[in-house]
Amino acid sequence: MTDSGRSQAVDESTEGTAGHIRGYEPEARMRRAGLVMTLVLGGLTALPPLSMDMYLPALPEVTSALGSPAATIQLTLTACLMGMALGQLIVGPMSDRWGRRRPLLVGMVVYVLATAACAVAPTTELLIGCRLAQGLAGAAGIVIARAVVRDMYDGVAMARFFSTLMLISGVAPVVAPLIGGQILRLTDWRGVFVVLTAIGVLLTLVVWRRLDETLPPARRQDGGLGQALRTMRGLLADRVFTGYMLAGGFAFAALFAYISASPFVVQDIYGASPQTFSLLFGLNSIGLVLVGQINGKVLVGRVSLDKTLAVGLAVITLAAGALLLMTSGVLGEVGLVPVSAGLFVLMSAMGLAMPNTNAQALMRSRDAAGSASALLGTSTFLLGAIASPLVGIAGEHTAVPMALVQLGCALAAVVCFVGLCRPWRRRSDELTA
Repeated sequence: MTDSGRSQAVDESTEGTAGHIRGYEPEARMRRAGLVMTLVLGGLTALPPLSMDMYLPALPEVTSALGSPAATIQLTLTACLMGMALGQLIVGPMSDRWGRRRPLLVGMVVYVLATAACAVAPTTELLIGCRLAQGLAGAAGIVIARAVVRDMYDGVAMARFFSTLMLISGVAPVVAPLIGGQILRLTDWRGVFVVLTAIGVLLTLVVWRRLDETLPPARRQDGGLGQALRTMRGLLADRVFTGYMLAGGFAFAALFAYISASPFVVQDIYGASPQTFSLLFGLNSIGLVLVGQINGKVLVGRVSLDKTLAVGLAVITLAAGALLLMTSGVLGEVGLVPVSAGLFVLMSAMGLAMPNTNAQALMRSRDAAGSASALLGTSTFLLGAIASPLVGIAGEHTAVPMALVQLGCALAAVVCFVGLCRPWRRRSDELTA
């Protein structure tokens, strides 16, 4: 696509129209390009779960190979999350100022280099550092994918597109542990990072060839760091935006408590093999994808986003409470099947919570989608990074910390949604306006 094609005026008349794309090209051509755009953005949003979940079956092996305790090895997950959180604060405002393509391509190249370095890291400390760099660079894909969606869609159409992205990105946690388990049959944990490097190279090439610029120069933000900080401060001053941001962040923290603890819970506590763990993890991810599609294809446009989000948060809280009862022994000796069922319900309900918190928050930030996406992503990954080490605080032989962290995060998400978003009050204001 030529530079002149990218500089065509954006069709601003599409505000609020479901399925209508705002872009640089004529509408018909953009519709034909819709599938390609969905696949590219889906690949970008799938990169974080690929980076995290393909590595999960190897955690016990890494613990033995590098001679470090499980709590230290879990810091490799925390470092990647912290990198993704901090990187988004940098890349988001950059994309508002310079457009989406250039920061994304730079981030993808650095991601490939950092992932290759993970494959040859000789010590735990170096592996943690490389994972931090991997997360910092991988943040570009996360934050810019959300910003591109905000550039293209609005309202109900945006919520539906986020659910569609969940279908694509949800395949990653289904497939990634299975791939990771099979890689461990052929090689050691370093081979996992070799495969991730190859995936990063492929995705970088696809972005370079197929992803056009979606933010025209007329809508880009002027100014440097000071302007970016003022924009973020204005977003955080919006009580409702902050409520959705924190509700989504705490919900993700409950999810990441499971992601971080499940290899040890399933394999060490309940004695399952890496392949069984991968199958159970994939089943839970399928539940998340299916519920996400029900949200996008059935509920969105028929039920308000706030009502759907409230149901999702309620189910997450109930599932976390049930898991705490089972793992603490209140219900007696409980095997892997009931615990897996509770985790399946919790994971599936994320399909109602995550796309709707993103959509509701981004609808309040049309002119600073990159900065808003950065705040959403940073809060999400910071809270997930905090939850990660807490699940192993009592050692490797109890699942109680995992369930306790999940319940605490779920309750915090409910409090933020009810106390800050106050959806019933906004609905009442709309009806009386």
